[in-house]
Amino acid sequence: MAVIIQPSTKIVMLLHLQIDPRSGLPVYRQMMDQIRYYIASGTLGPGDQLPSVRELAQALSINPTTVVKAYTELQHAQVLEIRHGKGAFVNQSTPRFSESDKEKALRRLARQLAVEAAQMGASWEFVQGLVEEEWTEVAGADFQSPPQELRKS
Repeated sequence: MAVIIQPSTKIVMLLHLQIDPRSGLPVYRQMMDQIRYYIASGTLGPGDQLPSVRELAQALSINPTTVVKAYTELQHAQVLEIRHGKGAFVNQSTPRFSESDKEKALRRLARQLAVEAAQMGASWEFVQGLVEEEWTEVAGADFQSPPQELRKS
């Protein structure tokens, strides 16, 4: 699901908020985690405005109360600033991910994928193909496969 975010630089960018109702993680937590990743990676910067509650709820086909809960929790965590009548904005002092933090987060996700794929008996080639397909769908033309010599066999 792509959601348009209007950053403070007035350039429109697409962010993909992926909501999985079968994940076992509440939808508001999925939203919070993904918004935090976009902020921590620098994709969303200080002062960038997020979609209104109504816009995001419609785009994701979820209850507006769920968006309110996510935004409110992120405000309490000092990640977002809510300006009444204006919307939700990335807080000026929200830290970015260090390379170490990025690696830890990606390793956790990679481990989860590896464990589940192994439990299902999926081959490495099959999993790698799925990851490349999903990456291409999300990143579009920006996707570049790693050179063959960098791929682990």
